[in-house]
Amino acid sequence: MSSKWLSRAHKIFTICITLVFFLPLYLVLVNIFKENDKIMANPLSFPSRFTLENLKGIITRPDQLLFTSMWNSVVITSISLLVIIVSSSMVAYYLVRNDSKKTRFLLLFFLFGLMVPTTIILIPVVKVLMATHLMSSKVGLIVFYMGYYVPFGIFMYSGFIRTIPRELDEAASIDGSGPLRTFWQIIFPLLGPCTSSVIIFIGLWVWNDFLNPLIIIGPIKGTTITAGIYRVIGQFSVNWGQMFSMMFLASLPIIVLYLALQRQFVEGITSGSLKG
Repeated sequence: MSSKWLSRAHKIFTICITLVFFLPLYLVLVNIFKENDKIMANPLSFPSRFTLENLKGIITRPDQLLFTSMWNSVVITSISLLVIIVSSSMVAYYLVRNDSKKTRFLLLFFLFGLMVPTTIILIPVVKVLMATHLMSSKVGLIVFYMGYYVPFGIFMYSGFIRTIPRELDEAASIDGSGPLRTFWQIIFPLLGPCTSSVIIFIGLWVWNDFLNPLIIIGPIKGTTITAGIYRVIGQFSVNWGQMFSMMFLASLPIIVLYLALQRQFVEGITSGSLKG
């Protein structure tokens, strides 16, 4: 009787959690196809008459806000991921394969970076970027992402690399392969599941980031997709239909990315990234 009650309670709890997470998606989906006055009157209601004017309005905006913001986010996210994956995987390989007090201290030093929220270091970051003339530029934002998310990449890769036998390195060394060649030709191809996890985690964080692009890039030099959603909000009124449409279109690339890497993502989380 007790186990049956626990099983039923577990199902009810799971359904409640699912509904909580599904509610924002439901709000976006139903309000895309409703007129603005119907959204303001009852945002939770199902559309009585479907309309595509909201999607059409956001796609055909004269300022091309959707396409400009999407392109900026794609460029920033792609370059940030490339730089972070290359640098963090190489650093993690060095720290794991050269196990000593110095490398353990360096790994601990990098892990401290995971504990610092971006809002705390934002003012010093802005001052550094201004001093290096990287403020109000995409390069400055990418450098900021690299400095902040490389510790997470090192944490993920170091746990996964520990599961790869050292005999592979020794065999490559006997064949005359140097450390750099060994890493890129033998070790890195084995890090596919971990790389997928890093891409999804960091890609999601960079893509959804709002405050840092808004401050570092600014409104003049361009905008990312999250700042673009903010710009849909007018000074005196809000076109809720276009705002929900922008939110829906902004989430599509991340959903596609997750579906494409889902199998390797789960494998990377369960088989290596949290070991060691």
